Amino acid sequence: MALGDSFTEGVGDWEPRLPNGVRGWADRVAKQLSKADPQWQYMNLGIRSRRLEQIIEEQIPVALELKPDVITFYAGGNDILEFRKDMRFFLERYSQAVDDLVSTGAKVLLFTGFDIPVHPVLAPFKRRNWRFNDCVRTLAQKYPESVVLVDYWQWDAYRDRRMWDIDKLHMNRAGHRYMAIRILEILESEHQLEFDPLAHAERAGFWQATQRDVEWLRQWVLPMFGRRMRGVTLGDELAPRWPEPMYPAKGMKKQFRKRRASFVAQPLRNSEVS
Repeated sequence: MALGDSFTEGVGDWEPRLPNGVRGWADRVAKQLSKADPQWQYMNLGIRSRRLEQIIEEQIPVALELKPDVITFYAGGNDILEFRKDMRFFLERYSQAVDDLVSTGAKVLLFTGFDIPVHPVLAPFKRRNWRFNDCVRTLAQKYPESVVLVDYWQWDAYRDRRMWDIDKLHMNRAGHRYMAIRILEILESEHQLEFDPLAHAERAGFWQATQRDVEWLRQWVLPMFGRRMRGVTLGDELAPRWPEPMYPAKGMKKQFRKRRASFVAQPLRNSEVS
């Protein structure tokens, strides 16, 4: 079971033939695990822009009820970017959420947040990320038998900007694929995924880099903070991608096509009744 926000949902790994138009590392991991065991089931409740409290209220109760064998939990990235976030209270809530997940008896995968090279306008938020990472590592030490630490803050591969989507905050397809491979390796699970090393990157000139930063601020940073001031998010109209246990071995795209077809047919049946 995968819990979280856009990181878990798969934003940046765009795929219109799958729910919410994305694929992501969690789908890739699930597909590989199902090849070893076709009866292996998967759920992904992650929705972009979700804060920790929303994940605690909407997603964690499902995990507590179903008690899956494996839970991936990534939450906090959106909270860290809030202007007036009480970090002490936030980290206490995060720790309690982890305590609750561990109580299910599942193997719980926790993730540090990557120390993304950012524009100076976002630099103050980096210190919050460091505090969050310290908390995650402490929890992994607290539960050595239950928690698996995915410390991707330390993975040098993500220092290459070509692993990130154009918003500089979400991994792109290459980043999600690499994440899936590393998680499967951490789980000591056999897989068929491959990652081709990126070619040597050309260094951008000063004016090119400046123009790129200005466009990034205009297209992504300012709209993001504008939405936060208005109290709206990109995930407000979205549902979880895989809200019910499903079998990845039966074909994820095939199952989504059937689900989408049933949604289209339902209004027709209702109109016939009325």
